[in-house]
Amino acid sequence: MSLPHHNPLWMPYTQMKTATPPLQVDSTEGVQIHLSDGRTLIDGIASWWTACHGYNHPAIVSAIREQASRMPHVMMGGLVHQPAIQLADSLARFLPSDRNKVFLVDSGSVAVEVAMKMAVQFWRNKRGFWGDKNRFVCFQNSYHGDTTGAMSVCDPVDSMHSHFKGFLLEQFAHPIPDSESSLAAFRRFLARHEHQLAGVIIEPLAQMAAGMRFHSPQTLRSVFSVCQEYDLVFIADEVATGFGRTGSMFAFEQAKIEPDVVCVGKGLTGCSVGLAAAIACGKIYDAFHSDEPHHALMHGPTFMGNPIACAAANASIQLFETEPRLNQVASIESQLREQLAPLTSTPAVHSVNCLGAIGAVRMDREIDVPEAVQFFVDQGVWIRPIGDTIYLAPAFMIDQDDLHTLCEAISDFVHDR
Repeated sequence: MSLPHHNPLWMPYTQMKTATPPLQVDSTEGVQIHLSDGRTLIDGIASWWTACHGYNHPAIVSAIREQASRMPHVMMGGLVHQPAIQLADSLARFLPSDRNKVFLVDSGSVAVEVAMKMAVQFWRNKRGFWGDKNRFVCFQNSYHGDTTGAMSVCDPVDSMHSHFKGFLLEQFAHPIPDSESSLAAFRRFLARHEHQLAGVIIEPLAQMAAGMRFHSPQTLRSVFSVCQEYDLVFIADEVATGFGRTGSMFAFEQAKIEPDVVCVGKGLTGCSVGLAAAIACGKIYDAFHSDEPHHALMHGPTFMGNPIACAAANASIQLFETEPRLNQVASIESQLREQLAPLTSTPAVHSVNCLGAIGAVRMDREIDVPEAVQFFVDQGVWIRPIGDTIYLAPAFMIDQDDLHTLCEAISDFVHDR
């Protein structure tokens, strides 16, 4: 079965007039997607990189059921609950700074919005007036979400949001400096615009939605160091890269840096319930901790800190402590390198790169995504390319045979070009 053309459901990132109807899913289990027509697909992209523990992990399902029977939701305006308290404590302890504070929201885009508001109001609270420090440096090929503020720090030319130019806030998009000369140019750029800048936002190590474009820990560390020279609020958008995806619990750890604000989401609840967070270090929080009412952060989603989502996140975080997730990621990286690297000798392939549980095969031209998706479905796998890149970002508990099947499907596609 598939979605009838007359159904009123509006699908994401889709030209509804010409698109092939989406496949209807009946259930999920582990790394498998069971379709309503009886077919089963091995999921190679973990539902946009969220299903780090696989689908339907019993510990997460149990936590959701228990919490739903106790208290599905309560507002956090003047009220609080134990699942949120526990989650905030866990997330604060994951980060290297002390006195971290955790602001819970319902999506990664909103976590970015909150981080940006924190950075702008940080300067306002410190200076006593709004001033001009209200713009951000982002990076070419970046993607930070689909809400208005988050869109403004996406690549203004090559992102899916480029046609909103004139509607969005104007920010500064800069190439990620990966050499001494480009780093010097970046430093000069910051010097020219220092009076305007509230902060900088970057996806550490991997620009996921840009087609898995990677940069090194040394590059990330250099960017961070230059931003420190100019006292900019440094925001690490770990919505996609956090919770083990790049081989460490958080990607910024590999650069040995301490961001001012870290955004997390996607894998936070193990692909069960929408939840995200903006985690600020003590230096940022101190600018809001005041006797002045107007120094408070004025943000509060209705479903902020939803107890069911927090319970799922607490169960997910515990799984990182009780099951060998990072070891599994290391094994995935090794197998991805072994099976995908030989494709570099194929004429249609531009490059192959692997990092943690991410394997990316960049082709020499744009991919016809609907055609590619159908090719992979016919082979019993769920793989959805981005632009010119076919990638894998599977659940961390995937076994070698299923991962082999996914890699073989990519190899078949590449050699069929």
